[in-house]
Amino acid sequence: MKVNWKGVIPAITTPFDAAYRMDEGFLGEHARWLVAHGCTALVPIGSLGESATLDATERRKVIKTCVDAVGDQVPVIPGIAALGTAEAVSLARDAKAMGASGLMVLPPYVYSTDWREMEAHVRAVIAATDLPCMLYNNPVAYKTDFVPRQIAELARELPNLAAVKESSMDVRRVAAIRALIGDRLSILCGVDDAIVETIGAGAIGWIAGLANAFPAESVALFRLASEARRDEAFALYRWFLPLLRMDTVPKFVQLIKLAQERVGMGSARVRAPRLALEGDELREANAILDEALATRPSLRFDERQTAAAA
Repeated sequence: MKVNWKGVIPAITTPFDAAYRMDEGFLGEHARWLVAHGCTALVPIGSLGESATLDATERRKVIKTCVDAVGDQVPVIPGIAALGTAEAVSLARDAKAMGASGLMVLPPYVYSTDWREMEAHVRAVIAATDLPCMLYNNPVAYKTDFVPRQIAELARELPNLAAVKESSMDVRRVAAIRALIGDRLSILCGVDDAIVETIGAGAIGWIAGLANAFPAESVALFRLASEARRDEAFALYRWFLPLLRMDTVPKFVQLIKLAQERVGMGSARVRAPRLALEGDELREANAILDEALATRPSLRFDERQTAAAA
């Protein structure tokens, strides 16, 4: 299936049952629910999917479950990350064999060093298949910063590098990449609480976290911002921002899964070393969610139609 990189693309969480085994049945249900609410693709086994806590068999099972769940409705674009390059290359090839439509390519876990080594890693993973790839630039989380000139170099030399997920928290990067290579790459926002600003700078897609719990609102916000319906976009953004900020803190996985639990679409279970929120952290998170749910906007008819059709 062709990937066009546009719209709201959730980095889907990995659900666990009461014994902390992967819950395949609910994962499929969640995937279908996100698509029904207007999401245009899915990104499993990324950071939000707790990929580092999954073994090799589980990672592949997540990919296959998502592909089987959504069929030919939307692309599945798994995150490809590992401790070593050989493992990442193997996962990329297996993802293609299981029906993935594209790949999100991350720097290696733990080890971060200079451009020569990081370039060699992502180049090997991107070249491992002919699937279109999205480079994930998240220097805060992975301590590797792919700056615009480096992204431009990869784009010129790797024909199947199709997009970049920009999570540097610097919206100026969008214009900087465009200045070097024009529209050669699709640029997607990877920071939930900068989505309106990043769309304004030229992003065409959103790898979204809170969409796991609030897909219709995410799709409506994306469309309003993309259509430059400024007043409507900012009205929805003001309501959404306290939730979207949950995506940009160290315990974002716990917070987003808690949000899913509160809306009845998932549980707050996470795998160690993550632990469930408690004490003041839990009270503060629930207070934000209480306020959001009590004041949740009623999307107008045209926005609901937009969400369903996007």
